[in-house]
Amino acid sequence: MVWLLRFYFIFMGLIYFAIGVWAIFSHISFIEAVGLNIASDIGLSEIGGIYGGLNICIGIMCFVGMFKQNIGIFAVKFLTFLTGSIAFGRILFSFMPSMPTFLNSFFIFEVCAFFVGIFILANKNKSEYITKV
Repeated sequence: MVWLLRFYFIFMGLIYFAIGVWAIFSHISFIEAVGLNIASDIGLSEIGGIYGGLNICIGIMCFVGMFKQNIGIFAVKFLTFLTGSIAFGRILFSFMPSMPTFLNSFFIFEVCAFFVGIFILANKNKSEYITKV
């Protein structure tokens, strides 16, 4: 379980941190890759804040969570809620007329992260969890 948790924090930390850095420092390619159109300066600010700053801080939280038990537990709960909520939103959105399907690589990542998080949380009391990470 400890190895799964380490892998989870390292993987999620790298993914979220990299997305945040990409959104801030190469926002044009980020916007094109995600398929967004920005019509004003506030839109660019939102890319930096939501996709950039938020993702960088989520990545940092994962790295800190490897060494601090209370932050680690919070990080797993937060990421499980976050990825599950985004996947759920994609499913709901796909039911609207003329909307694309929810099945894409982002959705697969979110569902996998959600279920790994659920597994970790369900088994946290059955092991030493984060204390020896």
